[in-house]
Amino acid sequence: MKQSYLGKHALYALLGAVAVLTVVPVATIMPAYAVDDIEGADAPDLTAVQAKIAAKDYKGALADLRDLAQDNQQPDVYNLLGFTLRKTGDFATALTYYNKALELKPDHKAAREYLGELYVETGDMAKANEQLASLQKLCPAGCEELADLQKAIDTKVTQ
Repeated sequence: MKQSYLGKHALYALLGAVAVLTVVPVATIMPAYAVDDIEGADAPDLTAVQAKIAAKDYKGALADLRDLAQDNQQPDVYNLLGFTLRKTGDFATALTYYNKALELKPDHKAAREYLGELYVETGDMAKANEQLASLQKLCPAGCEELADLQKAIDTKVTQ
């Protein structure tokens, strides 16, 4: 009886190790981007745009995104348009593009985060908290977008 007990736990340990060794390499290879939720084969390649955003070349990213928006009705393109416009201070147009992204994909976490951050930046904390509540529903176990928006709200509240 003692051997089967040890054998059973050894099997569980082996299965656990296999699970960890399978998941960890995949999780470390795939970078997390808050700026998009790209899905589908028809999604445009946003790598160059993301590089410009990372370099804070918002005007360059904006030019590329406007070209992409002419040919693509894609929520990630609209979300990034909103993001770059917000970063250049054009809050009204950014709001339009965030809403367009959410019309196409209501559960777009990055658009919800960035829209919430727009509301924080413009002082509309009630609407920022609405976006936070939406993210709490989309990410019951938590996610990067939820944490980032919560941090933005907390920072604004403590100022």
